[in-house]
Amino acid sequence: MKLTYLGTASVLLEYSGQRMLTDPVFDPSGRTYSMGPAGVPERWFASTRSYEVPLTTQQIGHLDAVLLSHDHHRDNLDDAGRALLRSDAVDAVISTPAAARRLRLTKVSGLRTGDSTALGAVTVRAVAAQHGPRWVPQTGQVTGFELTAAGEPSVWLSGDTVLTDAVREAARSMRGIDVAVINAGGVRFPSAPLVGKALFTFTPEQFVEVCRLVDPRVIIPVHRSGWSHFQPENDLRWALDAAGLLERTRWLGLGDSTEIV
Repeated sequence: MKLTYLGTASVLLEYSGQRMLTDPVFDPSGRTYSMGPAGVPERWFASTRSYEVPLTTQQIGHLDAVLLSHDHHRDNLDDAGRALLRSDAVDAVISTPAAARRLRLTKVSGLRTGDSTALGAVTVRAVAAQHGPRWVPQTGQVTGFELTAAGEPSVWLSGDTVLTDAVREAARSMRGIDVAVINAGGVRFPSAPLVGKALFTFTPEQFVEVCRLVDPRVIIPVHRSGWSHFQPENDLRWALDAAGLLERTRWLGLGDSTEIV
């Protein structure tokens, strides 16, 4: 398999004859979005993107599928990403039932946790994820994915999530997986009343804990930089180093690719 990192949680996967893209974001650098629910002041949940995507959608070309962890936050699906989903360049979209209802495209399949679908020779299974406290409406449905195919490394794509009992159970069930593509960022929104201390993605400590549960052969951190609502990515490097996990970590820069057999 070959994996190319495009920023945030967006990776291009070439896997068992399929070309798949996760969580597409392609808008220009410098845009500010609100990640919060409608009707609240934008400043409470505002975040600005600070990088340019290394490949355009034209350079990426045809995609057999987009694996979309969720559709309702602009750091996982922005305006240009939505346009890509609607285009003929994408054959299928695999996401959550809620995303399938909102996107209103016949090519979108919504998987519940534990459900699977076939993409050529690839089996795509929805894995538990929870993007923050359940009592925050805008977190909504989120999913991770497990990819398997004969002759290929097994892959876990965590999606945006915090470490809950369900996520720990899912991690244990995938123990020994070959490749773990894990979303970091330690996201909080300190300006937001009531939820300012709430956590929405893995902190470095949670990232290390889930790595110990899964014990993957290769760790690929994503969703770790490029937005003002993310915590410093060096904190994650230090945590992985202190835990003795840095040697199995592939820290990809924008546009970097890695091949895993």
